[in-house]
Amino acid sequence: MADNDWSAIEALPAIKLEQLFADDPDRLARFSVDVAELHFDFSKTHLTPDAVTAFEALAKTRDLAGRRDRLFADEPINTSENRPVEHVMERGEGNPEAVARARGYHDRMRSLIDAIEAGALGPIRHVLHTGIGGSALGPNLLVDALGREADRYDVAVVSNVDGMALEDVFARFDPAATLLVVASKTFTTTETMLNADSTVAWMTEHGVEDPYGRVIALTAAPDKAIEWGVDETRVLPFAEGVGGRYSLWSSIGFPAALALGWDAFEELLEGAAEMDRHFRLTALHENAPALAGFADLYYTQVRRAETRATFAYDERLKLLPSYLQQLEMESNGKGVKLDGTPLDRPSCQITWGGVGTDAQHAVFQLLHQGTHLVPVEFVAVIEAGDTLAPEHHKLLLLNAFAQGAALMKGRHSDDGARNYLGDRPSSTILLDDLTPRALGALIAFYEHRVFTVGTLLQINSFDQFGVELGKEMAKAAAKGGGEFDVSTTDLIARAGLG
Repeated sequence: MADNDWSAIEALPAIKLEQLFADDPDRLARFSVDVAELHFDFSKTHLTPDAVTAFEALAKTRDLAGRRDRLFADEPINTSENRPVEHVMERGEGNPEAVARARGYHDRMRSLIDAIEAGALGPIRHVLHTGIGGSALGPNLLVDALGREADRYDVAVVSNVDGMALEDVFARFDPAATLLVVASKTFTTTETMLNADSTVAWMTEHGVEDPYGRVIALTAAPDKAIEWGVDETRVLPFAEGVGGRYSLWSSIGFPAALALGWDAFEELLEGAAEMDRHFRLTALHENAPALAGFADLYYTQVRRAETRATFAYDERLKLLPSYLQQLEMESNGKGVKLDGTPLDRPSCQITWGGVGTDAQHAVFQLLHQGTHLVPVEFVAVIEAGDTLAPEHHKLLLLNAFAQGAALMKGRHSDDGARNYLGDRPSSTILLDDLTPRALGALIAFYEHRVFTVGTLLQINSFDQFGVELGKEMAKAAAKGGGEFDVSTTDLIARAGLG
């Protein structure tokens, strides 16, 4: 990457946020976007019209528009694995052939859900979903955010290979009324398959005559699922081009579609598709994912911020920060460019966060007065999710908005311990209501933001080889092989594993 590609961005003047508002009476309107029941306010970031112009020039150099077109055209933009990237087709956008294939998979999923609802697999009340990474984080987020009032099925998502995670579910589920869902793209994921085996054993031990008759497989390798013991009629495939952390729109979303109902799942897809069209067709200076990506890059590349914090001011979105950790860091946590040369500047930020107002009494001390620059993102919902006194939700929202104002304004004091420097950036995403449509649009926004950042950094956001080495070494150790350093060898011996 040539340095002069970034020169205009790196030369941007460091103007304080309050001064930016004072200099531009239209700043709020200029850096606000409304789309798909979501309001985006980027005005408290250090983006300026000159900064956006500079990023637009970089986007042209990096062929963001062309790469975006190739994404929707189903071309193999995942070059390291020579695969297309097909999650947008799951939402009905892009290449017609891929869209038709995805629709066929969705129809198959809906038919199976209809059969389960009709009692074809017995009196199912509980759904135990085993998967890891994107095969767990996405479904878990959807069910937790949207399913709290649903009374269709009791869904538990288990990803951790720690046996306690499974035993917690076994303690409250009736094996005779449990459906096991095994989500694995390859159907070889060690943690997932061990959890699946243990669940089948639990069902067998408790008198379930045909436990494999209660198993649904979600996979891009249907032959492996059939070989493991799942009947072909209960295998829900998805395309090889659907990456794990982008897969909740596919058959991986089965437990959410079952728990929430098919209409809700379709609304989720429709909201995401609306964000797809916004990202694809809207000029970059009015494009929510592009503007968010520009801000991310400004802080990592110019201000050298190493992290970004997302705080969900809604209990229903408490799993959002965990979901974003994988989406952003597994996608853009790379050290090599598309052409195989080393990345010579910072990759994406470290993503972290929590839930407001809890986080205010835990980590906001550092955000307001610490020495680290941490851009903050607030996610809130106008319509309350609870039925208690309105003061609860009013106080929740006022805290979210006031924190952003305080980070920007600060407060001077001659007493250093009470001095707030201010000029600390934040953005706010405000949902009208936490509907399936709005949540679909929100998640798609984050996906396209990742795509923007990855494209401008010239990296492949759609492979994840960095997760493999440690897993390979663990497998070797489990078989009694592998050569380790003296520290690791000692730890294995002390745990009685060697």
